[in-house]
Amino acid sequence: MKRQRSKGTGSIYQNSRGQWVAVVEAGWSDHGTRRRITLKATTKPAVRARLIEAQRKFLLDGSAPSLAHITLKRWADEWLARRQLVVRPGTFVSDRSAVDRWIVPTIGHLRLDTLSPADVRRVAAAQARKGLALATMQRTHAVLSKLLADAVAEGHQVPQRSREASSPGAGTSPRQALSVDDAMRILAVSAERPDASRWVAALIEGLRPAEALGLTWDMVDLDAERMTLAWQLKALPYVEFRNPASGFRVPRGFESRQLRGAYHLVRPKTRAGSRVIPLIPSLATSLKAWSQIAPPSPHGLVWPREDGAPRSPEFDRQEWYELAERAQIVVTLPDGRTRPPLLYEARHTAATLLLANGSDETTIRAVLGHSTVVSTRAYLHADLTRSRAALVASAQMVGLDG
Repeated sequence: MKRQRSKGTGSIYQNSRGQWVAVVEAGWSDHGTRRRITLKATTKPAVRARLIEAQRKFLLDGSAPSLAHITLKRWADEWLARRQLVVRPGTFVSDRSAVDRWIVPTIGHLRLDTLSPADVRRVAAAQARKGLALATMQRTHAVLSKLLADAVAEGHQVPQRSREASSPGAGTSPRQALSVDDAMRILAVSAERPDASRWVAALIEGLRPAEALGLTWDMVDLDAERMTLAWQLKALPYVEFRNPASGFRVPRGFESRQLRGAYHLVRPKTRAGSRVIPLIPSLATSLKAWSQIAPPSPHGLVWPREDGAPRSPEFDRQEWYELAERAQIVVTLPDGRTRPPLLYEARHTAATLLLANGSDETTIRAVLGHSTVVSTRAYLHADLTRSRAALVASAQMVGLDG
């Protein structure tokens, strides 16, 4: 059939199957090719109406009127390519995992403009059948919600009811704090190890695992008994899976220092993560002893592996599990099951001890890195004095010297 076209207004024609088709220009793709959108209807007036609406939308907000039959998978591929440029590597890896393992395999074949709330719920249902934790299901739902919201921002049509589909549900965090007695037993066992300072830093000072593994000696002032937490150890993803030659996948402006292989020192996620906190006297003493026998690290790491390389998170967790097993500590879940305590629960324990000894919220947030960094000397001094008293009180609760 002859196409009916006026320059700049798109074209309308009837195909061999009797359908009326409209084609409209929608700008350019990321690859520099012209983007065309095809609209279909059973009648010529209907397809013209769709064409006019697409053009109106483009004129109003400048977005490409993405009314074509784009599948969720096709959009997800484009979304991930953009996502890697704006979010931290760990966030990108988590997002990509949710997309590749659950979202695309479950509903990736469906068109964005036909998604229903039931389709969105199918992703969580697939995870539930595999016995995944509620927290994982909630995280995947959040990724899917962001993916769909960004699709709308780009001009794609996604039914609002699908974007507002309810999450898999609310639940309490599975993490628990250890009791004072359990913390004392783990510290007693760790005291027999040369790296006892690593576990005091976790249970009393509340260091995140990545903060501990990224701590360097130049950040520790043993004379002033304080340490600066300004870096974290992270394994950055390669651009191509398991291909070091492809380089690392990092967003614009991301600050990092490569140590070995994929392991880098990276800045904390927020400014609150960078902070100066005091060392309790017993930790300062333990660190002084450790500094004399610690494996030499070319990177100056405080707690490296035997060969001086960065400790992997897996290695660090295994050391923690061995401590917990020797101390005969298990965590009882609400349903009666038991498991070993998680390493991150040491940080929860530090917070609980600070609460139990009457520390105020401002002090707790400053110690754990949940508030902005105090920058001036006067405020820094006041904050460290208060924080030191709080940490000493926590240490005394579990039998450590103040």
